[in-house]
Amino acid sequence: MPPHSKIRALLVDDEDLARHALRELLKTHPEVEVQGECGNGFEAVKAVAEQKPDLIFLDVQMPTLTGFDVLELIGNEIPVIFVTAYDQHAMRAFEVHAVDYLLKPVGRERFDAALTRAKQRVADKKPAPAELAAAARPPQHFLERVVVRDGTRVTLIPVAKLDYVEAQDDYVALASHGAKHLKQQTIASLEAGLDPARFVRIHRSYIVNVQRVARIEPYGKDSRLAILSDRHAPACKPHRLRPPEIPARSCVVFAAPASVA
Repeated sequence: MPPHSKIRALLVDDEDLARHALRELLKTHPEVEVQGECGNGFEAVKAVAEQKPDLIFLDVQMPTLTGFDVLELIGNEIPVIFVTAYDQHAMRAFEVHAVDYLLKPVGRERFDAALTRAKQRVADKKPAPAELAAAARPPQHFLERVVVRDGTRVTLIPVAKLDYVEAQDDYVALASHGAKHLKQQTIASLEAGLDPARFVRIHRSYIVNVQRVARIEPYGKDSRLAILSDRHAPACKPHRLRPPEIPARSCVVFAAPASVA
Protein backbone atom coordinates (compact mmCIF):
# COMPACT_ATOMS: atom_id res chain seq x y z
CA MET A 1 0.00 0.00 0.00
CA PRO A 2 1.14 3.60 -0.56
CA PRO A 3 2.36 5.65 2.44
CA HIS A 4 -1.06 7.34 2.67
CA SER A 5 -3.95 5.27 3.97
CA LYS A 6 -6.00 5.13 0.76
CA ILE A 7 -5.31 4.28 -2.85
CA ARG A 8 -5.77 7.44 -4.90
CA ALA A 9 -7.50 6.67 -8.20
CA LEU A 10 -7.81 8.78 -11.34
CA LEU A 11 -10.77 8.14 -13.67
CA VAL A 12 -10.15 8.92 -17.34
CA ASP A 13 -13.00 8.62 -19.86
CA ASP A 14 -14.56 11.03 -22.33
CA GLU A 15 -18.05 9.87 -21.30
CA ASP A 16 -19.58 11.24 -18.09
CA LEU A 17 -21.77 8.16 -17.68
CA ALA A 18 -18.74 5.86 -17.86
CA ARG A 19 -16.97 7.79 -15.11
CA HIS A 20 -20.17 7.76 -13.05
CA ALA A 21 -20.39 3.96 -13.41
CA LEU A 22 -16.83 3.61 -12.10
CA ARG A 23 -17.58 5.82 -9.12
CA GLU A 24 -20.59 3.66 -8.29
CA LEU A 25 -18.50 0.49 -8.47
CA LEU A 26 -15.87 2.05 -6.22
CA LYS A 27 -18.37 2.96 -3.51
CA THR A 28 -18.04 -0.52 -2.01
CA HIS A 29 -14.26 -0.09 -1.80
CA PRO A 30 -13.58 2.51 0.89
CA GLU A 31 -9.86 1.85 0.60
CA VAL A 32 -9.93 3.58 -2.81
CA GLU A 33 -10.39 7.32 -3.07
CA VAL A 34 -11.31 8.99 -6.37
CA GLN A 35 -8.66 11.67 -6.57
CA GLY A 36 -9.82 13.17 -9.83
CA GLU A 37 -11.59 12.74 -13.16
CA CYS A 38 -10.52 13.60 -16.69
CA GLY A 39 -12.59 13.81 -19.84
CA ASN A 40 -9.72 13.53 -22.33
CA GLY A 41 -6.13 12.41 -22.69
CA PHE A 42 -4.57 15.85 -22.36
CA GLU A 43 -6.27 16.39 -19.00
CA ALA A 44 -5.08 12.95 -17.92
CA VAL A 45 -1.42 13.64 -18.71
CA LYS A 46 -1.59 16.90 -16.76
CA ALA A 47 -3.44 15.33 -13.83
CA VAL A 48 -0.94 12.50 -13.52
CA ALA A 49 1.95 14.97 -13.38
CA GLU A 50 0.24 17.15 -10.81
CA GLN A 51 -1.66 14.66 -8.65
CA LYS A 52 0.53 11.55 -8.92
CA PRO A 53 -2.28 9.00 -8.44
CA ASP A 54 -1.69 5.43 -7.31
CA LEU A 55 -4.08 3.86 -9.85
CA ILE A 56 -5.62 4.92 -13.17
CA PHE A 57 -8.84 3.71 -14.78
CA LEU A 58 -8.23 4.56 -18.43
CA ASP A 59 -10.49 4.50 -21.47
CA VAL A 60 -8.89 3.51 -24.79
CA GLN A 61 -10.92 5.29 -27.46
CA MET A 62 -10.84 9.02 -26.73
CA PRO A 63 -10.62 12.05 -29.03
CA THR A 64 -7.11 13.24 -29.98
CA LEU A 65 -5.14 11.21 -27.44
CA THR A 66 -6.04 7.56 -27.00
CA GLY A 67 -5.48 5.65 -23.79
CA PHE A 68 -2.33 4.12 -25.28
CA ASP A 69 -1.05 7.60 -26.18
CA VAL A 70 -1.59 8.67 -22.57
CA LEU A 71 0.25 5.63 -21.28
CA GLU A 72 3.18 6.33 -23.59
CA LEU A 73 3.44 9.85 -22.23
CA ILE A 74 3.14 9.04 -18.53
CA GLY A 75 5.14 5.80 -18.52
CA ASN A 76 4.16 2.53 -16.87
CA GLU A 77 5.08 3.25 -13.26
CA ILE A 78 1.45 3.75 -12.26
CA PRO A 79 -0.84 0.71 -12.44
CA VAL A 80 -3.52 1.08 -15.14
CA ILE A 81 -6.83 -0.68 -15.64
CA PHE A 82 -8.19 -0.14 -19.14
CA VAL A 83 -11.97 0.25 -19.31
CA THR A 84 -13.42 0.33 -22.82
CA ALA A 85 -16.24 -0.82 -25.06
CA TYR A 86 -13.84 -2.35 -27.60
CA ASP A 87 -12.24 -5.74 -27.14
CA GLN A 88 -9.78 -5.56 -30.04
CA HIS A 89 -7.24 -3.67 -27.92
CA ALA A 90 -7.06 -6.25 -25.13
CA MET A 91 -3.86 -7.95 -26.28
CA ARG A 92 -2.03 -4.68 -26.68
CA ALA A 93 -3.18 -3.58 -23.22
CA PHE A 94 -1.45 -6.53 -21.60
CA GLU A 95 1.63 -5.98 -23.71
CA VAL A 96 2.03 -2.54 -22.15
CA HIS A 97 1.67 -4.13 -18.71
CA ALA A 98 -1.85 -3.01 -17.86
CA VAL A 99 -3.25 -4.56 -14.67
CA ASP A 100 -6.45 -5.58 -16.44
CA TYR A 101 -8.75 -4.83 -19.35
CA LEU A 102 -12.45 -4.39 -18.60
CA LEU A 103 -15.20 -4.29 -21.19
CA LYS A 104 -18.16 -1.96 -20.76
CA PRO A 105 -20.63 -2.41 -19.23
CA VAL A 106 -18.44 -3.59 -16.36
CA GLY A 107 -19.94 -6.14 -14.00
CA ARG A 108 -19.40 -6.05 -10.26
CA GLU A 109 -17.58 -9.38 -10.01
CA ARG A 110 -15.24 -8.64 -12.89
CA PHE A 111 -14.50 -5.16 -11.53
CA ASP A 112 -13.70 -6.46 -8.04
CA ALA A 113 -11.30 -9.03 -9.46
CA ALA A 114 -9.46 -6.36 -11.44
CA LEU A 115 -9.28 -4.07 -8.45
CA THR A 116 -7.84 -6.86 -6.31
CA ARG A 117 -5.01 -7.28 -8.81
CA ALA A 118 -4.50 -3.54 -8.95
CA LYS A 119 -4.21 -3.26 -5.17
CA GLN A 120 -1.57 -5.98 -5.20
CA ARG A 121 0.34 -4.13 -7.91
CA VAL A 122 0.15 -0.90 -5.91
CA ALA A 123 1.44 -2.70 -2.83
CA ASP A 124 4.26 -4.51 -4.61
CA LYS A 125 5.26 -1.75 -7.03
CA LYS A 126 6.33 -4.45 -9.43
CA PRO A 127 5.82 -4.61 -13.20
CA ALA A 128 3.37 -7.08 -14.66
CA PRO A 129 4.73 -10.64 -15.02
CA ALA A 130 6.73 -11.08 -18.20
CA GLU A 131 4.58 -14.01 -19.24
CA LEU A 132 1.60 -11.67 -19.64
CA ALA A 133 3.35 -9.72 -22.36
CA ALA A 134 4.67 -12.86 -24.00
CA ALA A 135 1.21 -14.40 -24.13
CA ALA A 136 -0.44 -11.24 -25.41
CA ARG A 137 1.40 -10.37 -28.60
CA PRO A 138 -1.02 -8.41 -30.82
CA PRO A 139 -1.30 -8.94 -34.56
CA GLN A 140 1.03 -6.84 -36.69
CA HIS A 141 0.20 -3.26 -35.91
CA PHE A 142 1.93 -0.14 -37.21
CA LEU A 143 1.90 3.34 -35.77
CA GLU A 144 -0.53 5.85 -37.22
CA ARG A 145 1.01 8.76 -35.34
CA VAL A 146 3.87 9.56 -33.01
CA VAL A 147 3.24 11.31 -29.70
CA VAL A 148 5.88 13.77 -28.51
CA ARG A 149 5.90 15.44 -25.12
CA ASP A 150 7.84 18.62 -24.35
CA GLY A 151 7.07 19.62 -20.78
CA THR A 152 3.31 20.10 -20.65
CA ARG A 153 3.07 20.46 -24.43
CA VAL A 154 1.99 17.40 -26.42
CA THR A 155 2.48 17.17 -30.19
CA LEU A 156 0.85 14.54 -32.39
CA ILE A 157 2.68 13.77 -35.62
CA PRO A 158 0.80 11.60 -38.13
CA VAL A 159 3.30 9.17 -39.63
CA ALA A 160 2.06 10.13 -43.09
CA LYS A 161 3.49 13.61 -42.45
CA LEU A 162 6.81 12.32 -41.13
CA ASP A 163 9.66 13.15 -43.52
CA TYR A 164 12.51 11.34 -41.84
CA VAL A 165 13.87 10.27 -38.47
CA GLU A 166 17.37 10.93 -37.20
CA ALA A 167 18.94 9.07 -34.27
CA GLN A 168 20.51 11.19 -31.53
CA ASP A 169 21.80 8.84 -28.84
CA ASP A 170 18.74 7.69 -26.87
CA TYR A 171 16.55 10.22 -28.66
CA VAL A 172 15.13 10.55 -32.13
CA ALA A 173 14.61 13.78 -34.05
CA LEU A 174 11.36 13.61 -36.01
CA ALA A 175 11.34 15.84 -39.08
CA SER A 176 7.92 16.94 -40.28
CA HIS A 177 6.85 19.96 -42.33
CA GLY A 178 9.98 22.00 -41.72
CA ALA A 179 10.19 21.34 -37.98
CA LYS A 180 12.05 18.84 -35.83
CA HIS A 181 10.64 17.28 -32.68
CA LEU A 182 12.86 15.51 -30.17
CA LYS A 183 11.51 12.37 -28.55
CA GLN A 184 13.16 10.12 -25.97
CA GLN A 185 13.14 6.83 -27.82
CA THR A 186 15.71 4.74 -29.66
CA ILE A 187 15.56 4.63 -33.42
CA ALA A 188 15.35 0.84 -33.32
CA SER A 189 12.20 0.82 -31.19
CA LEU A 190 10.57 3.46 -33.38
CA GLU A 191 11.50 1.54 -36.52
CA ALA A 192 9.72 -1.54 -35.15
CA GLY A 193 6.46 0.41 -35.06
CA LEU A 194 6.67 1.87 -38.56
CA ASP A 195 5.29 0.19 -41.66
CA PRO A 196 8.32 -1.14 -43.60
CA ALA A 197 6.42 -0.60 -46.84
CA ARG A 198 6.43 3.15 -46.12
CA PHE A 199 9.57 3.71 -44.07
CA VAL A 200 13.09 2.44 -44.77
CA ARG A 201 16.12 2.59 -42.52
CA ILE A 202 18.75 3.59 -45.05
CA HIS A 203 21.44 4.25 -42.45
CA ARG A 204 21.99 3.29 -38.84
CA SER A 205 21.05 6.86 -37.90
CA TYR A 206 18.27 7.55 -40.40
CA ILE A 207 14.81 6.32 -41.33
CA VAL A 208 13.14 7.97 -44.33
CA ASN A 209 9.61 8.11 -45.60
CA VAL A 210 9.96 6.58 -49.05
CA GLN A 211 7.30 8.93 -50.41
CA ARG A 212 9.60 11.85 -49.55
CA VAL A 213 12.60 10.53 -51.48
CA ALA A 214 13.00 12.47 -54.73
CA ARG A 215 16.07 10.57 -55.91
CA ILE A 216 19.15 8.65 -54.82
CA GLU A 217 22.53 9.69 -56.18
CA PRO A 218 26.00 8.10 -56.06
CA TYR A 219 28.27 9.56 -53.42
CA GLY A 220 31.73 8.14 -53.00
CA LYS A 221 32.75 4.56 -53.56
CA ASP A 222 30.35 2.74 -51.24
CA SER A 223 27.76 5.39 -50.37
CA ARG A 224 24.64 6.92 -51.79
CA LEU A 225 22.96 10.25 -51.22
CA ALA A 226 19.20 10.31 -50.60
CA ILE A 227 17.66 13.62 -51.65
CA LEU A 228 14.29 14.34 -50.11
CA SER A 229 11.73 16.37 -52.05
CA ASP A 230 11.62 20.08 -51.26
CA ARG A 231 7.85 20.02 -51.30
CA HIS A 232 7.69 17.98 -48.11
CA ALA A 233 11.09 18.17 -46.47
CA PRO A 234 12.60 21.12 -44.62
CA ALA A 235 15.73 22.85 -45.82
CA CYS A 236 18.72 21.69 -43.82
CA LYS A 237 22.06 23.13 -42.84
CA PRO A 238 24.89 21.95 -45.06
CA HIS A 239 25.73 18.39 -44.05
CA ARG A 240 29.44 17.83 -43.59
CA LEU A 241 29.16 14.79 -45.86
CA ARG A 242 27.07 16.50 -48.53
CA PRO A 243 28.97 17.39 -51.70
CA PRO A 244 29.13 21.17 -52.27
CA GLU A 245 27.46 20.88 -55.68
CA ILE A 246 24.24 19.57 -54.10
CA PRO A 247 21.88 22.49 -53.28
CA ALA A 248 20.95 22.88 -49.62
CA ARG A 249 17.97 20.64 -48.94
CA SER A 250 17.17 17.66 -46.79
CA CYS A 251 19.55 14.83 -47.56
CA VAL A 252 21.01 11.71 -46.03
CA VAL A 253 24.25 9.95 -46.85
CA PHE A 254 24.14 6.19 -46.45
CA ALA A 255 26.19 3.16 -47.32
CA ALA A 256 24.73 1.10 -50.17
CA PRO A 257 25.78 -1.57 -52.64
CA ALA A 258 27.14 -0.24 -55.90
CA SER A 259 24.16 -1.68 -57.75
CA VAL A 260 21.78 0.78 -56.09
CA ALA A 261 20.93 3.54 -58.52
